[in-house]
Amino acid sequence: MSKRVVGPEIERLIQLMAKLPGLGPRSARRAALHLIKRREQLFTPLTKAMGDVLESVVVCGTCSNVDTCDPCTICADATRDAAMICVVEEVGDLWALERAGAIKGRYHVLGGTLSALDGIGPDDLNIAGLIERSSASEVEEVVLAVNATVDGQTTAHYITDRLEGQDVKVSRLAHGVPVGGELDYLDEGTLAAAVKARRPF
Repeated sequence: MSKRVVGPEIERLIQLMAKLPGLGPRSARRAALHLIKRREQLFTPLTKAMGDVLESVVVCGTCSNVDTCDPCTICADATRDAAMICVVEEVGDLWALERAGAIKGRYHVLGGTLSALDGIGPDDLNIAGLIERSSASEVEEVVLAVNATVDGQTTAHYITDRLEGQDVKVSRLAHGVPVGGELDYLDEGTLAAAVKARRPF
C-alpha cells in the first residue's frame, strides 16, 4: 500500500485533473505541482478564469456551440455565409475547423453520433434542430463534417436520408491522403478512400 505524501486537498486536485483528456495520474501530478509552484502567476488567475467561465458559459440555442452569449458569436456574425451549415459531432470539432479557417458558413453541433451499441438514437442527438434549420430558404448546402468512423458514417447516412426532399445540397468532407502524408505510412482504409475520392489533376 502506497504511503500518502500530500494532503487530501492536493490529492483531490490531482485526482480531478487526472480526469481531464490527455492527463493520466502522472501527468496530473506534474501539472498540479506546476500550478502549486506558480500560485500567483498561474493558479490564482486560472481559478478566477474557471469561475468566470462556470458562471457565464451557455449553449447556443441555434447551433449548440458553447459560448458566453446566445446566440453564439458565430451565429450572430452577419458576415458568415448563411447558405452553408457545417454539421459536426462535437464542439471540439467546430473549434478545430475554425482554427483552420476552413468554413465560412455556420455550424450545427450534433452532440455525438448514432450508436446502436451505446443506445444512442436520433432523439438523443440534435438532428431535429438541423432538419429544421436546413429547411430555411437561405440554406443551400449542408456539409457533413463527421468523423470517418462507423458511427460517424451511419449518422451521415441517416442525416442524408432525413434531408432528402429538401432543396439543399448535401456534401461531406473528403477523406484520403493528408497534406505531407507518405503512402507507405497510411492505413488501407485511408488509401482506399483517397483512391475513391480522386479528382482531375
